[in-house]
Amino acid sequence: VTTTRAAAPSLMPDALPAVTLPSVVKAARSAPSFSAVVPGRGCPGGALTEIVLEREGIGEIRLTLPALARLQAQGHDVVWIAPPQVPYAPALAAAGLDLARFLVVHCRSPADQLWAYEQALRAPECGAAFAWIGPHDDRTMRRLAVAAREGRTWGVLWRRPGQRAIAATASLRLALAPWEGRLAVRVLKRRGGELAQPVFIDVDTGI
Repeated sequence: VTTTRAAAPSLMPDALPAVTLPSVVKAARSAPSFSAVVPGRGCPGGALTEIVLEREGIGEIRLTLPALARLQAQGHDVVWIAPPQVPYAPALAAAGLDLARFLVVHCRSPADQLWAYEQALRAPECGAAFAWIGPHDDRTMRRLAVAAREGRTWGVLWRRPGQRAIAATASLRLALAPWEGRLAVRVLKRRGGELAQPVFIDVDTGI
């Protein structure tokens, strides 16, 4: 397992605050705002969020950056486990992230990825832990959910194109797809049930 800080090109139960997705993106006028359709007006902290991608590079990372910057401003680290692309440090910095509190973990095996992700979720200094890992059984997913709850960490499991959403323990499940220059966000799982209509968000795709 290799940990890299992005200084150069190369995070809750009901009592905990939600992680609000960006105030800088704009929902289409014909759709409700993203925060309005998610319980707690944001992604649940101290819990797992599962995000299913139709395609990569559609603005999915940009969607999360304001929330990550806010977590860092509160003194938390951000950890990415096995991202498919090398994060572009200048763009992250321009979006307000503190690169000194941003760590990328490269792993040699799926077992290492899982171990690193669980450790990040449990770490008290970690505010958000993102992981691009393959499917695992229900027992493993339950363990990750417990780790996120105990560590009070916003955990995101990214499902790459072609991967199915299988994390039954995820408190929130989203599906993202491009739609006429916007990002279509479908809420597949939330407290209160699935949302019938997607939310359309204007978001840059440069990261």
